Amino acid sequence: MSKNKVLQPNFTLSFLLPKYWLTWVGVFILYSISWLPFKLQLAMGRVIGRLFLKFASKRKHVALTNLQLCFPEKSEQELQHLLTKNFENTGIALFETGMGWWWPNWRINRKVKVDGAHYITAAQKEGNGVLVLGMHNLSLEICARGAGISNPLVVFYRPHNNRLMEFFQHRGRARSNKYMLGKRDVKGLLRALNDKDACAYLPDQDYGRNKSLFVPFFAVKETATTTGTLIFASKKNTKTLMMIPRRNADDSGYTVEVTPPFENFPSGNDEQDVTTINQRLEEAILVQPEQYMWLHRRFKTRPNESDPSLYK
Repeated sequence: MSKNKVLQPNFTLSFLLPKYWLTWVGVFILYSISWLPFKLQLAMGRVIGRLFLKFASKRKHVALTNLQLCFPEKSEQELQHLLTKNFENTGIALFETGMGWWWPNWRINRKVKVDGAHYITAAQKEGNGVLVLGMHNLSLEICARGAGISNPLVVFYRPHNNRLMEFFQHRGRARSNKYMLGKRDVKGLLRALNDKDACAYLPDQDYGRNKSLFVPFFAVKETATTTGTLIFASKKNTKTLMMIPRRNADDSGYTVEVTPPFENFPSGNDEQDVTTINQRLEEAILVQPEQYMWLHRRFKTRPNESDPSLYK
């Protein structure tokens, strides 16, 4: 392993202070539910999601705005149906987090199937690091756990603001992955690629104006899209591919699709390269759009700072 600043939060007595008591209650409930039958958890998640849709007006507005912007060709009825299904999947994602953090490997392996994992191992055998581009599908937690069992990843992520939740989040995510790096540790991820590791990076959210280009994403012609991907993809002896998580349409389990490495990537044309990434994301999202995390304000950064918000 590189001499990286590996994130590894430890348990401290401060976690027993009153300010964390509600967190403990929430974690205990989620842990307990995670051992219920799988189909029951999905049904409970759909109920929770519909309640969330009813009471979380701000998030409902963000998700509906995103859907309207991305799919202007859809009718209002179609958008409302998609919104409802998306919130049901959001509720399910809560319980999938518990499954991903606490299920034993044997139970994960029964539900999560990984297609194309050989693309990662083949690239590593050829002496390459592997940049694994992910996406914020709502089943990401349990799918990432399953994918990590067969191909442990170095994970580039944002630590939780609540220290106790970060303790549990890190332990859950690290169970089947190699180690975790904070989202600002660019040098750490470059070192991991140099060590021929497979490294997970999610380029599909709005990371602000800095190091972004405005290129199309669905019907939004100018979407802030990070060029951070190209920093890592440009690392010598690095192959770039995608890992796409999905819950099966029949609720039988999950499929993680690993794609073949991108060809001629990066090409040297930054605008074309980040456009290519968005196009690949679109293709993946369109398979089951109700499972994507539409609750994020994907279009909050506007081409000009004086441009009005799309979420008003």
